[in-house]
Amino acid sequence: MSPSSHALPATPQPFWRQTYVQVLVAIALGALVGHYWPETGAALKPLGDAFIKLVKMVIAPVIFLTVVTGIAGMPHMKAVGRVVLKALAYFLVFSTLALIVGLVVANVVQPGAGLNMHIPTQTSAEVTVYAAKAHDISLVGFLLDIIPDTMLGAFTSGNILQVLLIAVLFGLSLTLAGERARPVVDFLDALTAPVFRLVHLLMKAAPFGAFGAIAFTIGCYGVGTLSNLLLLVATFYGTSLLFVVVILGSVARLTGFSIFRLLRYLKSELLLVLGTSSSEAALPSLMEKMERAGCDKSVVGLVVPTGYSFNLDGTNIYMTLAALFIAQATNTPLTLGEQIALLLVAMVSSKGAAGVTGAGFITLAATLSVVPSLPVAGMALILGVDRFMSECRSLTNFIGNAVATVVVARWEGALDRKALDEALANPPVPRDGQPLHVTQGKTP
Repeated sequence: MSPSSHALPATPQPFWRQTYVQVLVAIALGALVGHYWPETGAALKPLGDAFIKLVKMVIAPVIFLTVVTGIAGMPHMKAVGRVVLKALAYFLVFSTLALIVGLVVANVVQPGAGLNMHIPTQTSAEVTVYAAKAHDISLVGFLLDIIPDTMLGAFTSGNILQVLLIAVLFGLSLTLAGERARPVVDFLDALTAPVFRLVHLLMKAAPFGAFGAIAFTIGCYGVGTLSNLLLLVATFYGTSLLFVVVILGSVARLTGFSIFRLLRYLKSELLLVLGTSSSEAALPSLMEKMERAGCDKSVVGLVVPTGYSFNLDGTNIYMTLAALFIAQATNTPLTLGEQIALLLVAMVSSKGAAGVTGAGFITLAATLSVVPSLPVAGMALILGVDRFMSECRSLTNFIGNAVATVVVARWEGALDRKALDEALANPPVPRDGQPLHVTQGKTP
């Protein structure tokens, strides 16, 4: 690893200038505005939307540069396939485990029991839209959609997996070209620095994005909507916390690090995800921080973007928990066979809707369709509080991908343990305007 960015000691910033403090204050202020001035809060939605669009604008170049330069530095092409296979195996195991956890908790806690809710006679327009999207989704269609219509089209489609595919193929091409491609590799490596500098400039707008997003959520939906379905929301948050602390925490301990130290290391990104309800808002920063924490650049570039589509632990917990909540709330008994069918369908639908806006609700619609006695219109029962659960879904997805990156890096022998221990023990505080990015070579 080349510690070029560590040449000068970082001067700690005053606490009020640190991003996580500013985002935390913005979340609190946004909640107050949304609660006391709901119309004003609802009108602030463009602030959150604008910030997320700014971040999405740089996601494609960040993924492309990280993956291409990482693969170009790999000594063997077999390593690329090995990393991808290990990552997909990890994703399959823990995504399925998340579905099972949601199913078990729903049966034990039974958050919908005794509510005796009636399904609306007319399905709301929003539920109809989600149901239509779920009907159009298939695993084959999803896989074909990974291939872009044109090479440049991948960068404008907003599909992370299309960018990843182009980056992997281009990185392999540079490796096969050998020394003749060295000027291109050097150029892309040099281009990485200003791109990450741009990411840090955009992150200065994070407090405004979090403020607008929270104000809109509280202003439109109101905290009062939580009262009727409080047990469902509390059960979902508790289950997600259990999954992170117990299951991911055990994986972290076996890998040789503390889940709590990792959460402290990523506190700025976690608050950003909480404020915007979007894990994509923190994707560039996550890639940068995982590389700084000793994970090889090629592993980070392959695991993180793939995980954003295939490793959705929070979404999977939500799907089985919400499906059984609707069954309990409407007094619709489900046999063990029907519950297993829900689980199997959810395993497929969670992949088919990956990267689609509103994926959580879309996959829920696809999952409910497997049991005829559970009408998709039942989703209207939780539509009001779904927004309050999206933050937890995004946080759990984000944490799951951070853990997965370290685990796969260790499996691949591409984890600098000293760098990981130092990063988690002493979370970096950058100097004003100084990116955290470091240029990292292949870990021996």
